[in-house]
Amino acid sequence: MAFRAVIWFIAISFVLHSCLHLTSAKKTYIVHMKHHQKPASYATHSDWYSDHLQSLTSGAGDSLLYTYDVAYHGYAAALTPEEVESLRQSESVVGVYEDTIYSLHTTRTPEFLGLESGLGPWAGHSLQELNQASQDVIIGVLDTGVWPESKSFIDADMPDVPARWRGECEAAHDFDPKIHCNKKLIGARFFARGYSVASGEKEAHSPRDTDGHGTHTASTAAGSQVVNASLLGYARGTARGMATHARLATYRVCWKSGCLGSDILAAMERAILDGVDVLSMSLGGGSAPYFRDTIAIGAFAAMEKGILVSCSAGNSGPTKESLANVAPWIMTVGAGTIDRDFPAFAILGNGKKYTGVSLYSGKGIGRRMVELVYNKGSNSSSNMCLAGSLEPAAVRGKVVVCDRGISPRVEKGAVVRDAGGVGMILANTAASGEELVADSHLLPAVAVGRKAGDMIREYVKTAKNPTAMMGFGGTVLNVKPSPVVAAFSSRGPNTVTPQILKPDVIGPGVNILAAWSRALGPSGLDKDTRKTQFNIMSGTSMSCPHISGLAALLKAAHPNWSPSAIKSALMTTAYALDNTNSPLRDAADYSLSTPWAHGAGHVDPHKALSPGLVYDATPEDYIAFLCSLDYTVEMIQAIAKRPNITCARKFRSIYLVSIEAPPTVAVSVKPSKLVFKNVGDKQQYTVTFTSKKSVNPVSHAFGSITWKNAQDQVKSPVAFSWTQLITCTLHARAGWAGWTLWHAAAEAAVQATFALLKALAIPAGEAMALRHSALHTGVAATVAPRAVAAAAWHLEMRQTTTTADNVETGYSTAQNGNCVINRSICFGLEMSKFNT
Repeated sequence: MAFRAVIWFIAISFVLHSCLHLTSAKKTYIVHMKHHQKPASYATHSDWYSDHLQSLTSGAGDSLLYTYDVAYHGYAAALTPEEVESLRQSESVVGVYEDTIYSLHTTRTPEFLGLESGLGPWAGHSLQELNQASQDVIIGVLDTGVWPESKSFIDADMPDVPARWRGECEAAHDFDPKIHCNKKLIGARFFARGYSVASGEKEAHSPRDTDGHGTHTASTAAGSQVVNASLLGYARGTARGMATHARLATYRVCWKSGCLGSDILAAMERAILDGVDVLSMSLGGGSAPYFRDTIAIGAFAAMEKGILVSCSAGNSGPTKESLANVAPWIMTVGAGTIDRDFPAFAILGNGKKYTGVSLYSGKGIGRRMVELVYNKGSNSSSNMCLAGSLEPAAVRGKVVVCDRGISPRVEKGAVVRDAGGVGMILANTAASGEELVADSHLLPAVAVGRKAGDMIREYVKTAKNPTAMMGFGGTVLNVKPSPVVAAFSSRGPNTVTPQILKPDVIGPGVNILAAWSRALGPSGLDKDTRKTQFNIMSGTSMSCPHISGLAALLKAAHPNWSPSAIKSALMTTAYALDNTNSPLRDAADYSLSTPWAHGAGHVDPHKALSPGLVYDATPEDYIAFLCSLDYTVEMIQAIAKRPNITCARKFRSIYLVSIEAPPTVAVSVKPSKLVFKNVGDKQQYTVTFTSKKSVNPVSHAFGSITWKNAQDQVKSPVAFSWTQLITCTLHARAGWAGWTLWHAAAEAAVQATFALLKALAIPAGEAMALRHSALHTGVAATVAPRAVAAAAWHLEMRQTTTTADNVETGYSTAQNGNCVINRSICFGLEMSKFNT
């Protein structure tokens, strides 16, 4: 029996540096409007938005890109800086935000996940029954479009499209809805207004996929069964999506140079209105507060309509805090391996054999040793085999070792081939560790891990005549251990809301076979003229649609489950042991994985169908969570889009301290959290500074102490200075008894004393040794000051007689650890008597 509960998973974004360049002074912005302020004279919000923009700018006709009403309250427009400032002054505008640029996160898996047709009943459901039920489930895929001719989108034996479907296929110069859409592919749209303004590129706009990524993800989620599928002979078998009978609707939002937030938000709004049940989004951007996160805002609107949104976690691992799409109402998916591999090997002239991976399918170099070279080029990047870095005379007819990184893996092989090389060993560095990704190279090539790469590089550097040969092992199944968390899969902690553990789960995301666009070769390079129906790819982009398809099966089995219930079932039944019954490992270094990498674990479709209990969360629960973040009502309304939101809590503002200090200083602030319960409250804190080094001579450094909450930062700069501590010997002229410490108020009466020479700040209670070095006699004395105020102590010189009417005085400085009198002043002093 299931129960309803609310839970926050307590936890103690791949950023695209875009190559988009604006062609004018205008940029694309998203304008958040006060939805409830629409004048009654306007029939629709869209009409109001258009007039509002025109009244404050040079004209709405050329500037207005989209109006939003379901996923967001506002519009997208192309604006100049002056127009942006004008809009921000409008009383009807909540905020104006610059458009965000997102990027893509780039079948053995049904068997690996236990989705074979002969498996038997699933919690009372046969796979055939689930597939039939999933015919009424619609998966929306926001990506690069679709290659409709792929066999993965045939509609054999599919019933009529559900009557509730409100979407359509849009016509374009290369896309005919009557020909290219069917009972399987029931929707195909494209969104490019924001991208066109931002890029200035004249890319053909169509639902058709010219990149391959969207076709791959769509077929992974819900591709029809295709027998004898393979990539150039690799991974041969029957290809099928997770929910083979579910319907597909594709929304092209990504183009040659990226994906614009304004286009994504428009597509999410359209998908909600069209009637999708699951949204699959293998793309993402940098972390941002949820009220500024386009995907989080659109996903909240989808969740309110009962639509589960599944997003890729990002490919910035194993770096910590690198996650994208971390809102608690989003299913955030990391990537793991499956039990299939494509082994290849390199044998060196010293007899050592190193195993790696490859999808190369052409003619090899034969069973012969070939000269092996490394870092043979005219510039410092030749070790990376970057374009133009290799010297043809040095690599012609040879196998070249190339370090992984910076440029695409397959492109390195193309550089080697163009320079005359006959093969490549792609060697990982510390950045990639032991993670291996198989690629369909353009020349014989083997990818090896860091340890093997280091030994191969050392061999080339030290051997007199280094040589190598390569071989390819085809497809191997039942690989152990698996799954292993992919090194590239982005990691927590969640930087937006650390109390929400992300990712949620991992799924198959390494070396995944799925449908491909015939607009380009499997490597994606312009010079790759090969055409294939399927391709093998890796990334959280590949794991995300696996979970999207599984969510469709759960929706078919449990039509009344909410998005959070489906998410709960997938998370609470996930496993954290591999197929050797050992804890999951991390491909970066094969250490034990943690929930920062794998979340709740690897999905288990069978157990998810009957989880026993599910955690359910309503939109109101998420709003309460946003209130707990100290978000303002306007911030929450940007996400929840409700006219009246009240955070049912007392005033409570929490500030956490953030310290910046040089490595030479330890800074402690106590307490580290300040809680204000009422406006006007006062709180105190203590700062302790501890120097970690002795500095000679004087030096300086800087830092800061900042108190932060969700809205504010209160920053105080701090300067650190070090001065030299002087320990020295004092020298006096002959005839003087020497130096001593004197305290005027506490010492007994002293006669015939000549007055003060120099004031010293000596900590109370400390002893100070003063050595006298006279010409005739030496006197040494140690004086222990009483526990009195330090400023009251003085340094004096006493004369041996009381008859003198002059005293030679001065002050001292350090010279190699000694104090010397560097200034003499003769002046008359009256005899003084100090009384207690």
